[in-house]
Amino acid sequence: MGDYHFVYKDVEGASTQWDDIQTKLGNLPPKPAPFKPPAFTPAQDEASVSKDKSWIDQKTEEELEDLEDDLDLDDDNFLQEYRKKRLVEIREAAKISKFGSVNPISGSDFVREVSQAPSDVWVVVILYKEGIQECDVLMNCLQELATRYPATKFVKIISTDCIPNYPDCNLPTLLVYNNGAVKANYVGLRSFGRRCTPEGVALVLCQADPVLNDGQSGNDESRKSMLEGVRRKIIEKVVRDHEDGIDDGSSSD
Repeated sequence: MGDYHFVYKDVEGASTQWDDIQTKLGNLPPKPAPFKPPAFTPAQDEASVSKDKSWIDQKTEEELEDLEDDLDLDDDNFLQEYRKKRLVEIREAAKISKFGSVNPISGSDFVREVSQAPSDVWVVVILYKEGIQECDVLMNCLQELATRYPATKFVKIISTDCIPNYPDCNLPTLLVYNNGAVKANYVGLRSFGRRCTPEGVALVLCQADPVLNDGQSGNDESRKSMLEGVRRKIIEKVVRDHEDGIDDGSSSD
């Protein structure tokens, strides 16, 4: 006759008085809380959802494209127009997100990344070499501008990869491209004033064309409004530096 073994299991999460005493004395670890599955929430029927502005805001680009043939939206001109507007906003945001930093390129990348860039994109190219202090100064300024103006494309390339035998005495050199053509070039750090700052570089870049674009005002942002924004940042920085100088002088007394 076979042996039969019975295993008695208590209710999950329950404990004996002895276990409670041992846990209190630190001889046993605290007993984990019993598992509780999350409450079941039935999925909402898509057909019962109210189709309004907030409903469209939650859609992805692919879902918005699929809504083009939605019969319910055909009778609502506002929602159809809003759907188109959201598609444009999503696509513009995706285009802007490609930039926002100074990206390295090689000589073989130059035509594709610079000369063949879209006609509505301004490209700022810095020719540099490692170990040259002036290049580091300008590079730091461009890194900050690339963050402020993510709709403008910033790239960096080692000078001799771009132009063979390019003299180091001309570094850093900045080239500005648009629609496949060079619109401006700046040789040496002195092109940006006695003190090279992000605000000073921005002012020089925008003297003739609206090179810098933050992506918020569209590609038709005027040169005048851009320059006003740059000048405002310069004034704010000068005032801030002046106030910091006064505070430092007061604290030293």
